[in-house]
Amino acid sequence: MDFQHRAGGKTGSGGVASSSESNRDRRERLRQLALETIDINKDPYFMKNHLGSYECKLCLTLHNNEGSYLAHTQGKKHQSNLARRAAKEAKEAPAQPAPEKVKVEVKKFVKIGRPGYKVTKQRDPEVGQQSLLFQIDYPEIAEGIGPRHRFMSAYEQRIEPPDRRWQYLLFAAEPYETIAFKVPSREIDKAETRFWTHWNRETKQFFLQFHFKMEKALAAPQGPSVGVKRPPSLITGLGPRSLGDSMPPPPGGIPGMPPLPPGAPHPHHMPPQMPLPPHLRPPLPSDGMHNL
Repeated sequence: MDFQHRAGGKTGSGGVASSSESNRDRRERLRQLALETIDINKDPYFMKNHLGSYECKLCLTLHNNEGSYLAHTQGKKHQSNLARRAAKEAKEAPAQPAPEKVKVEVKKFVKIGRPGYKVTKQRDPEVGQQSLLFQIDYPEIAEGIGPRHRFMSAYEQRIEPPDRRWQYLLFAAEPYETIAFKVPSREIDKAETRFWTHWNRETKQFFLQFHFKMEKALAAPQGPSVGVKRPPSLITGLGPRSLGDSMPPPPGGIPGMPPLPPGAPHPHHMPPQMPLPPHLRPPLPSDGMHNL
Protein backbone atom coordinates (compact mmCIF):
# COMPACT_ATOMS: atom_id res chain seq x y z
CA MET A 1 0.00 0.00 0.00
CA ASP A 2 1.31 3.39 -0.97
CA PHE A 3 1.34 5.92 1.95
CA GLN A 4 3.08 8.62 -0.04
CA HIS A 5 1.39 12.02 -0.70
CA ARG A 6 -1.36 11.42 1.89
CA ALA A 7 -2.63 14.56 3.60
CA GLY A 8 -1.69 14.47 7.26
CA GLY A 9 -0.37 10.95 7.00
CA LYS A 10 3.07 9.60 7.80
CA THR A 11 4.38 6.07 7.86
CA GLY A 12 4.39 4.71 11.44
CA SER A 13 2.08 7.41 12.89
CA GLY A 14 -1.59 7.64 13.78
CA GLY A 15 -4.33 9.18 11.72
CA VAL A 16 -5.48 12.78 11.59
CA ALA A 17 -7.21 13.94 14.81
CA SER A 18 -10.90 14.65 14.59
CA SER A 19 -12.50 17.98 15.58
CA SER A 20 -13.66 16.59 18.94
CA GLU A 21 -10.18 15.42 19.78
CA SER A 22 -8.73 18.81 18.83
CA ASN A 23 -11.25 20.58 21.09
CA ARG A 24 -10.47 18.23 23.94
CA ASP A 25 -6.76 18.84 23.52
CA ARG A 26 -7.31 22.61 23.39
CA ARG A 27 -9.36 22.56 26.60
CA GLU A 28 -6.64 20.53 28.32
CA ARG A 29 -3.99 23.03 27.31
CA LEU A 30 -6.15 25.91 28.53
CA ARG A 31 -6.69 24.11 31.82
CA GLN A 32 -2.98 23.61 32.36
CA LEU A 33 -2.30 27.25 31.51
CA ALA A 34 -5.06 28.48 33.81
CA LEU A 35 -3.82 26.34 36.70
CA GLU A 36 -0.40 27.99 36.39
CA THR A 37 -1.63 31.59 36.17
CA ILE A 38 -4.95 31.69 38.08
CA ASP A 39 -5.51 30.98 41.79
CA ILE A 40 -8.85 29.23 41.83
CA ASN A 41 -9.29 29.70 45.58
CA LYS A 42 -9.55 33.48 45.10
CA ASP A 43 -12.40 33.22 42.59
CA PRO A 44 -15.61 34.51 44.29
CA TYR A 45 -17.85 32.43 41.98
CA PHE A 46 -16.09 29.10 42.56
CA MET A 47 -17.85 26.65 44.87
CA LYS A 48 -17.38 22.95 45.70
CA ASN A 49 -20.59 21.11 46.64
CA HIS A 50 -21.13 18.09 48.91
CA LEU A 51 -20.98 15.69 45.97
CA GLY A 52 -17.35 16.59 45.17
CA SER A 53 -18.15 18.46 41.98
CA TYR A 54 -17.63 22.15 41.27
CA GLU A 55 -20.20 24.86 40.57
CA CYS A 56 -20.08 28.34 39.08
CA LYS A 57 -22.32 30.57 41.20
CA LEU A 58 -22.44 33.21 38.47
CA CYS A 59 -23.53 30.98 35.58
CA LEU A 60 -25.12 28.17 37.70
CA THR A 61 -23.15 25.48 35.86
CA LEU A 62 -21.84 22.16 37.22
CA HIS A 63 -18.29 20.86 36.56
CA ASN A 64 -16.64 17.54 37.37
CA ASN A 65 -13.10 18.85 37.96
CA GLU A 66 -11.13 22.07 38.33
CA GLY A 67 -9.92 21.97 34.77
CA SER A 68 -13.45 22.00 33.49
CA TYR A 69 -14.31 24.99 35.68
CA LEU A 70 -11.22 26.92 34.55
CA ALA A 71 -12.06 26.21 30.90
CA HIS A 72 -15.57 27.52 31.60
CA THR A 73 -14.19 30.78 33.06
CA GLN A 74 -12.42 31.43 29.73
CA GLY A 75 -15.58 30.83 27.73
CA LYS A 76 -17.98 33.33 26.19
CA LYS A 77 -20.89 32.66 28.59
CA HIS A 78 -18.88 33.32 31.74
CA GLN A 79 -17.23 36.47 30.31
CA SER A 80 -20.58 37.95 29.21
CA ASN A 81 -22.08 37.29 32.66
CA LEU A 82 -19.10 39.03 34.27
CA ALA A 83 -19.63 42.11 32.09
CA ARG A 84 -23.37 42.14 32.86
CA ARG A 85 -22.72 41.88 36.61
CA ALA A 86 -20.15 44.71 36.51
CA ALA A 87 -22.58 47.00 34.64
CA LYS A 88 -25.35 46.28 37.13
CA GLU A 89 -23.15 47.01 40.14
CA ALA A 90 -21.94 50.23 38.57
CA LYS A 91 -25.53 51.35 37.96
CA GLU A 92 -26.71 50.56 41.47
CA ALA A 93 -23.72 52.03 43.21
CA PRO A 94 -24.35 55.55 44.59
CA ALA A 95 -22.61 58.37 42.78
CA GLN A 96 -19.60 59.46 44.77
CA PRO A 97 -18.30 63.01 44.42
CA ALA A 98 -14.89 63.32 42.90
CA PRO A 99 -12.18 64.27 45.37
CA GLU A 100 -11.38 67.94 45.35
CA LYS A 101 -8.02 68.86 43.96
CA VAL A 102 -5.75 70.73 46.26
CA LYS A 103 -5.28 74.21 44.90
CA VAL A 104 -1.78 75.60 45.20
CA GLU A 105 -1.50 79.34 44.98
CA VAL A 106 1.23 80.37 42.61
CA LYS A 107 3.23 83.22 44.04
CA LYS A 108 4.00 85.88 41.47
CA PHE A 109 6.96 88.17 41.92
CA VAL A 110 8.44 90.88 39.76
CA LYS A 111 12.06 90.04 39.05
CA ILE A 112 14.45 92.74 40.25
CA GLY A 113 17.71 91.44 38.75
CA ARG A 114 20.57 89.16 39.62
CA PRO A 115 22.04 88.95 43.12
CA GLY A 116 25.65 89.70 43.99
CA TYR A 117 27.98 86.77 44.48
CA LYS A 118 31.51 85.79 45.38
CA VAL A 119 33.25 82.52 44.53
CA THR A 120 36.37 81.34 46.36
CA LYS A 121 38.55 78.41 45.30
CA GLN A 122 40.09 76.49 48.18
CA ARG A 123 42.34 73.48 48.74
CA ASP A 124 42.65 71.44 51.92
CA PRO A 125 46.31 71.74 53.03
CA GLU A 126 46.24 68.31 54.72
CA VAL A 127 44.76 66.09 52.01
CA GLY A 128 44.83 68.44 49.01
CA GLN A 129 41.07 68.19 48.41
CA GLN A 130 39.69 70.95 46.18
CA SER A 131 36.57 72.89 47.15
CA LEU A 132 34.45 75.87 46.10
CA LEU A 133 32.84 78.39 48.44
CA PHE A 134 29.87 80.42 47.14
CA GLN A 135 28.56 83.58 48.82
CA ILE A 136 25.28 84.94 47.41
CA ASP A 137 23.84 88.25 48.60
CA TYR A 138 20.04 88.62 48.76
CA PRO A 139 19.43 91.99 50.49
CA GLU A 140 15.89 92.37 49.05
CA ILE A 141 14.68 88.77 49.45
CA ALA A 142 10.94 88.32 50.02
CA GLU A 143 9.62 87.64 53.50
CA GLY A 144 9.27 84.00 54.50
CA ILE A 145 11.34 82.71 51.57
CA GLY A 146 14.73 81.05 51.84
CA PRO A 147 17.32 80.54 49.08
CA ARG A 148 17.29 77.21 47.24
CA HIS A 149 19.99 75.43 45.27
CA ARG A 150 20.44 72.32 43.16
CA PHE A 151 22.91 70.70 40.75
CA MET A 152 21.84 70.43 37.11
CA SER A 153 23.28 68.24 34.39
CA ALA A 154 24.59 69.80 31.20
CA TYR A 155 21.87 67.95 29.27
CA GLU A 156 19.04 69.70 31.19
CA GLN A 157 19.91 73.23 30.11
CA ARG A 158 19.17 74.80 26.71
CA ILE A 159 21.58 77.74 26.79
CA GLU A 160 24.81 76.05 25.70
CA PRO A 161 25.55 72.87 23.75
CA PRO A 162 25.63 69.98 26.25
CA ASP A 163 29.08 68.93 27.40
CA ARG A 164 29.42 66.04 29.83
CA ARG A 165 32.61 67.54 31.26
CA TRP A 166 30.60 70.30 33.01
CA GLN A 167 27.64 70.63 35.34
CA TYR A 168 25.72 73.62 36.72
CA LEU A 169 24.98 74.78 40.25
CA LEU A 170 21.76 76.84 40.47
CA PHE A 171 20.72 79.36 43.14
CA ALA A 172 17.18 80.74 43.33
CA ALA A 173 15.40 83.15 45.69
CA GLU A 174 12.43 85.41 44.97
CA PRO A 175 12.27 88.10 43.66
CA TYR A 176 15.80 87.68 42.22
CA GLU A 177 16.57 85.89 38.99
CA THR A 178 17.94 82.37 39.10
CA ILE A 179 21.70 82.27 38.59
CA ALA A 180 23.89 79.30 37.64
CA PHE A 181 27.60 78.54 37.94
CA LYS A 182 29.44 76.21 35.56
CA VAL A 183 31.61 73.78 37.52
CA PRO A 184 33.53 70.63 36.52
CA SER A 185 31.42 67.50 36.29
CA ARG A 186 33.22 65.63 39.06
CA GLU A 187 31.77 63.59 41.90
CA ILE A 188 30.77 65.70 44.90
CA ASP A 189 31.79 64.66 48.41
CA LYS A 190 28.51 64.66 50.39
CA ALA A 191 30.12 64.06 53.79
CA GLU A 192 28.83 66.19 56.66
CA THR A 193 32.05 68.17 56.99
CA ARG A 194 32.59 68.45 53.21
CA PHE A 195 29.22 69.82 52.11
CA TRP A 196 27.36 72.49 54.07
CA THR A 197 25.04 75.46 53.59
CA HIS A 198 24.19 78.44 55.81
CA TRP A 199 21.57 81.21 55.47
CA ASN A 200 22.35 84.32 57.51
CA ARG A 201 19.02 86.06 58.08
CA GLU A 202 20.62 89.18 59.51
CA THR A 203 23.04 89.95 56.69
CA LYS A 204 20.84 88.25 54.04
CA GLN A 205 23.76 86.17 52.76
CA PHE A 206 23.66 82.55 51.65
CA PHE A 207 26.80 80.41 51.88
CA LEU A 208 27.44 77.04 50.23
CA GLN A 209 30.65 75.04 50.20
CA PHE A 210 31.29 71.64 48.67
CA HIS A 211 34.37 69.50 48.06
CA PHE A 212 35.23 67.36 45.07
CA LYS A 213 36.08 63.76 45.80
CA MET A 214 39.72 62.82 45.46
CA GLU A 215 40.38 61.02 42.20
CA LYS A 216 43.39 59.17 43.63
CA ALA A 217 45.24 59.24 46.93
CA LEU A 218 48.32 61.44 47.09
CA ALA A 219 51.67 59.80 47.96
CA ALA A 220 52.95 60.48 51.48
CA PRO A 221 55.89 62.93 51.55
CA GLN A 222 59.27 61.31 52.14
CA GLY A 223 62.14 62.95 54.00
CA PRO A 224 63.42 63.72 57.49
CA SER A 225 60.73 66.35 58.16
CA VAL A 226 57.47 67.42 56.58
CA GLY A 227 57.44 70.82 54.93
CA VAL A 228 61.25 71.18 54.59
CA LYS A 229 62.45 71.24 51.00
CA ARG A 230 66.12 70.75 50.16
CA PRO A 231 67.55 72.08 46.89
CA PRO A 232 68.53 69.41 44.35
CA SER A 233 72.17 68.59 43.82
CA LEU A 234 73.72 70.68 41.06
CA ILE A 235 76.60 68.23 40.48
CA THR A 236 76.15 64.49 40.34
CA GLY A 237 77.52 62.83 43.47
CA LEU A 238 77.53 65.99 45.64
CA GLY A 239 74.80 66.74 48.12
CA PRO A 240 73.43 70.20 48.96
CA ARG A 241 75.64 72.41 51.12
CA SER A 242 74.46 73.87 54.41
CA LEU A 243 74.90 77.48 55.41
CA GLY A 244 77.61 76.56 57.93
CA ASP A 245 79.96 75.05 55.33
CA SER A 246 83.00 77.11 54.35
CA MET A 247 82.64 79.01 51.11
CA PRO A 248 85.42 78.96 48.48
CA PRO A 249 87.73 82.02 48.33
CA PRO A 250 87.07 84.70 45.78
CA PRO A 251 88.79 84.16 42.47
CA GLY A 252 91.01 87.18 42.94
CA GLY A 253 92.34 86.23 46.41
CA ILE A 254 93.93 89.04 48.41
CA PRO A 255 94.19 92.37 46.58
CA GLY A 256 97.63 92.74 45.08
CA MET A 257 98.39 89.06 45.40
CA PRO A 258 98.18 86.45 42.66
CA PRO A 259 95.42 83.81 42.94
CA LEU A 260 96.18 80.81 45.11
CA PRO A 261 97.32 77.67 43.30
CA PRO A 262 95.29 74.45 43.66
CA GLY A 263 95.87 72.73 47.02
CA ALA A 264 97.13 75.89 48.77
CA PRO A 265 95.88 76.52 52.34
CA HIS A 266 92.76 78.60 52.81
CA PRO A 267 93.36 82.30 53.43
CA HIS A 268 91.51 82.08 56.76
CA HIS A 269 94.01 79.48 57.98
CA MET A 270 97.14 81.39 56.84
CA PRO A 271 99.11 83.53 59.38
CA PRO A 272 98.46 87.27 59.22
CA GLN A 273 100.84 89.14 56.95
CA MET A 274 102.71 92.32 57.93
CA PRO A 275 102.28 95.37 55.74
CA LEU A 276 105.11 95.91 53.22
CA PRO A 277 107.54 98.82 53.75
CA PRO A 278 107.17 101.75 51.36
CA HIS A 279 110.35 100.99 49.40
CA LEU A 280 109.20 97.40 48.70
CA ARG A 281 105.61 98.27 47.90
CA PRO A 282 104.92 98.64 44.16
CA PRO A 283 104.16 102.22 43.08
CA LEU A 284 100.51 103.16 42.91
CA PRO A 285 98.93 105.49 40.35
CA SER A 286 98.13 107.93 43.07
CA ASP A 287 101.83 108.21 43.96
CA GLY A 288 102.77 109.11 40.43
CA MET A 289 100.17 111.83 40.31
CA HIS A 290 101.46 113.17 43.65
CA ASN A 291 105.03 113.35 42.38
CA LEU A 292 103.85 115.21 39.33
